[in-house]
Amino acid sequence: MHHHNLFLQFEAHFRQTPDKTLIDTPDGRRYAYGEVLETSRRLAGVLQSLDVQSGDRVAVQVDKSPEAIMLYLACLQAGAVYLPLNTGYTGAEIAYFLGDAAPQLYVCPPARASDANRFYQEGLVVHVESLGTAGDGSLMERAADAEPMTEIACLEADDLAAILYTSGTTGRSKGAMLSHANLASNSRALAEAWRFTADDHLLHALPIFHTHGLFVACNIVLTVGASMTFLPRLDVEQLLDLMPRATVLMGVPTFYTRLLQSPRLDREAVANMRLFVSGSAPLLAETHDQFRERTGHVILERYGMTETNMNTSNPYDGERRPGTVGFPLPGSEVRITDRDSGAELPRGETGRVEVRGDNVFRGYWQMPEKTRSEFRDDGFFITGDLGRIDADGYLHIVGRDKDLVISGGYNVYPKEVEQLIDELPGVAESAVFGVGHPDLGEGVTAVIVAREGEVAPDEAAVQAALADRLARYKQPKRVFTIEALPRNVMGKVQKNQLRDAYADLYAVKEVAATAG
Repeated sequence: MHHHNLFLQFEAHFRQTPDKTLIDTPDGRRYAYGEVLETSRRLAGVLQSLDVQSGDRVAVQVDKSPEAIMLYLACLQAGAVYLPLNTGYTGAEIAYFLGDAAPQLYVCPPARASDANRFYQEGLVVHVESLGTAGDGSLMERAADAEPMTEIACLEADDLAAILYTSGTTGRSKGAMLSHANLASNSRALAEAWRFTADDHLLHALPIFHTHGLFVACNIVLTVGASMTFLPRLDVEQLLDLMPRATVLMGVPTFYTRLLQSPRLDREAVANMRLFVSGSAPLLAETHDQFRERTGHVILERYGMTETNMNTSNPYDGERRPGTVGFPLPGSEVRITDRDSGAELPRGETGRVEVRGDNVFRGYWQMPEKTRSEFRDDGFFITGDLGRIDADGYLHIVGRDKDLVISGGYNVYPKEVEQLIDELPGVAESAVFGVGHPDLGEGVTAVIVAREGEVAPDEAAVQAALADRLARYKQPKRVFTIEALPRNVMGKVQKNQLRDAYADLYAVKEVAATAG
């Protein structure tokens, strides 16, 4: 039996640089590698005392804190399956996840502990403990007296390290099963692709209940023995205050649009930084260009998802091309296939994005049929994204398969239409989606958000501007101006909400029959 525990990829740094800072916070707290190791071993001891066995799930719904990372490390050492949950989920949603994952332990904020006991009484979970943001909560109290666990669980490469529930916009949320090998291989590939070393200092302002903040950010830092500053949330002024002592920022597009709103963002402010990474949602080419003009830095955009970790990245050395997500990472393969026949398509043609590699998950928790339906016989995973690979090999993501609009039998890729609308004066951003249409099947529909202090073009102006730039079937039948696009916590536009809001737009009006 081989020893494949992801923790082994981190362990040397805990031994070799025990006094080095792993995590610090803007309010002056500092956690050295040695201290984090000691606390995580005690937490692993607590897990053992709560009878958490190798393979058992530990569901964690807590606010961001360094202690939450120590609990993650404790789960890895104990061979438990870490299951982070969005802090915004309600009691009813949590009941679904606990019922589905059947965890041995559920960890919540101290303020929710008394409410959470009902999950224990309802038999959804064996133990309930709490963890706060200031080293407080029942878990840390237990850890103070716990016997530290010194033996790391001996695991196979395919053993699960985590289950992450997809932010399912259609149907119920699915638990993506990620193995120790999935996470270990991907953080090595990213550290190599992005030239991470022990000298790096990451600004961490992302949530830690999803792939980007937990695996991309924390696992890379732990893999190379670097340091990071934990910010509770995006605070632009705080980011700018911290940049002189940091080297890397990982963010979602909102981070960059907000930074650009600050007059403090200039070349001097970012003089010590070597890399800005963006992901989780598409970065507008305009943001890319503005950031380069202001700072001299070219944002590095990459592409990943809950099920696969990261698949592709723009190059560290070489052209980082706006509107693209670059090339496959070391150990990953990407292909584009025809939606109907499944055949691989030549460069330049748009189809389904499929990926294969050590980074790709083991399947959906307790959903074998769903898992089988999303993998091809040769091991490629059907991502649900649509894209094309250009002549130079860069991958362009053009949208989600389920957001494709089929109007009058023709495929309309919303991104193509959105890019043209976004170029119009007064438009900050737009979203294009399909709504049931009695004649066409789906009617192409657009919503636009005006730039701050400007007036967005009206429906007629948008339609006139697109008239000779797009085939007729791609042109929006209706255009509305709205205050803001509906987004989830990661900044992804929720097109399902837009489809629901405008569902009756093209409905046939009942004409009352008049007697006569």
